[in-house]
Amino acid sequence: MKKVGAFLKKELMLTVSAAAAAAALFITPPSTQLLRDIDWHTLGTLLMMLCVLEGFKQENVLRPVIGFASKLGNMTAVSLFLIFGVFFTSMFVTNDVSLMIFVPLTIIIFRGGGKEKYILPVISMENIAAIRGSLLMPFGSPQNLFLYGQSGTSAGNFILHMLPLCAMSAVLLIIFVLVLYRKDLREPISADPSRMLGEWASEGRKKRIMYPLLFLLVILTIVTRTEYWYIAVAIVIGAVAIVDRRLFLKVDYVLLFTFLCFFIFSSSIAANEKIAGLLGKAVAGNEYWWAIGLSQLISNVPASIVLYPFTENFAGLIYGADTAGLCSLIGSLASVINYRIYVREYPGEGKRFIKVFTLVSWAFFIIVVIPGFLLSSWSFF
Repeated sequence: MKKVGAFLKKELMLTVSAAAAAAALFITPPSTQLLRDIDWHTLGTLLMMLCVLEGFKQENVLRPVIGFASKLGNMTAVSLFLIFGVFFTSMFVTNDVSLMIFVPLTIIIFRGGGKEKYILPVISMENIAAIRGSLLMPFGSPQNLFLYGQSGTSAGNFILHMLPLCAMSAVLLIIFVLVLYRKDLREPISADPSRMLGEWASEGRKKRIMYPLLFLLVILTIVTRTEYWYIAVAIVIGAVAIVDRRLFLKVDYVLLFTFLCFFIFSSSIAANEKIAGLLGKAVAGNEYWWAIGLSQLISNVPASIVLYPFTENFAGLIYGADTAGLCSLIGSLASVINYRIYVREYPGEGKRFIKVFTLVSWAFFIIVVIPGFLLSSWSFF
């Protein structure tokens, strides 16, 4: 029991999500419909990405990217490169995937350069970059993908409506970085990739070829939105089993189960007729604030799904859902991924992460929340 208690205390987000899932099952009893409502597509995609990126880590596949960042020479330039790497890649490969790529890189570079004190504020800004960069594209985040599919609007019209928030967020991120390094905008960083990662071993060449190919398969699966995603999952698992089966022992299954628990919670809440009736009376005309508030309980993806049937103002719903992730870890499951990556590298530092993450995110949220609300009167149709 002591070991279980210590584990639950260490894995704070898993504990919270498991407790939420258990409580929700008392509200809506388990059923086959509940199992069908769980987003297995997202879970399968997450499993693929966890396997591939763990392979990247073990084989130092991203060594050239780290080498490029190391040559930038000062903390302002390196931080902007990493933050806007997240910002722009999140538009095309989703916000959670972009964080899974760049947050480990940030930790490696800053640790190797002796700048660990900047890791938390910079990965908190990367979290913001993932949330605000991904809002531009219909497929930048799961909630955008769902709402875009339901709306029937064109991709061009969607991007036009999201562009002001995206552009404003880019400017604010630059300002935040300049404030962080205000004492010395050219503060140097010296990080030798060879010292941090070592040289590539010739015997790992096959794996260094396989993992980028599998990564391309995952990205293709995400971008095309194929209904045959489960075939891609089978290919990734099969390839890893053949070439590098020991990798399965290192995959972050805690993150996978955390997502599963959140999906159980959100599906159970959405299936409750009384809760659905309450939402039907309360949401219309207040979509922006409902999207932000409900996302703090069930995250922005399930909140979008729950609120859409009761929505009269589509702009309010999508602007609110894309702003909700700035309030708390639960607001966007991409933030849960960020948290999990950090605490795997720094066990016992979860509370510190939440403190810094909350301060940085709320500073950003306070600035953008009112412009987002004002823009929500700009109809998509």
